[in-house]
Amino acid sequence: MMKRVSISVFAILFVAALISFVSPAGSSQKIGLRTIIIDAGHGGRHTGAKGVYSYEKDICLDIALKLGKKLEAAFPDLKVLYTRTTDATTDNRWRADFANKSGGDLFVSIHANSMPQIKHTKYLGKKKETYYVKKGGKRIKKTRYVPRYSIYYTPNTTRYGTETYIWAADRTDEKEEFVAEQVEDSSEFVPDINDPEFKAKALLWTKKHFDKSLMLASMVEEEFANAGRLSTGVKQRTWEGIWVLQATGMPSILVETGFISNPKEEDYLNSESGQNEVAENIFTAIKRYKATIESKQAPNTSAKSKQSPGSKTSGIAASRKR
Repeated sequence: MMKRVSISVFAILFVAALISFVSPAGSSQKIGLRTIIIDAGHGGRHTGAKGVYSYEKDICLDIALKLGKKLEAAFPDLKVLYTRTTDATTDNRWRADFANKSGGDLFVSIHANSMPQIKHTKYLGKKKETYYVKKGGKRIKKTRYVPRYSIYYTPNTTRYGTETYIWAADRTDEKEEFVAEQVEDSSEFVPDINDPEFKAKALLWTKKHFDKSLMLASMVEEEFANAGRLSTGVKQRTWEGIWVLQATGMPSILVETGFISNPKEEDYLNSESGQNEVAENIFTAIKRYKATIESKQAPNTSAKSKQSPGSKTSGIAASRKR
């Protein structure tokens, strides 16, 4: 899954290992999943990808609202916040800032994928063309036959299925900066951002956020696959950063729910049943994620309790190697 891993990630793993030996066992941490940010991609004048008859922004909003309702019904104590609930234009920097200022424990961004239309060129025959040349000071009329073509486009049906993104390894320094801002006010951390201990703990938290992001992203893709969708796995966009992933100081994922450029998937993503199924898949993954992290954070009285029931660590490790 990850074709390139930066040196900084290995540094995080090393620092995390060191800190695990010196961190006090009783340090206070926020327990469980308390606040989740649901981000409907695009909106307003930012339409996102366009299908044959629909826009990405509308699909994102419908699925995001359905997902939020499922979470609110299942977990009354969970605070569910939305970056938008209407067809509003919201900047990506504002979305990340909103998530950070809201004290989010998890950021889930909903999107739809797209491929450019396929260009076709059709030969229409030849047409007679008149042109002139100069010879000996005279203008001479000539004719020639040139080929004629028509150009048209058709939907790209070659790609379909789901994929979920986490922030790229080469963007770790940026993520660490926002994580540091998030944990600065916590009683566990020294508020001086230049303090070496604070920097080390910010690194550790960044590593924890990466692991949690990967765990949830893997669970989301597992649920899509269980529902019969084609899952192309967990990915990182290394050629261009995704701002809402790298600028949020919390575990964060971006879910590509399908290809709006594929007519069959466009119909599916616009249908009530399709949107409900996608929302249910993501909801089930979040429910699994919530149970896993809360069981790991609960007080342990035996060695057996250290591994949460239903935890799929081996699946996550496999995702890293794909």
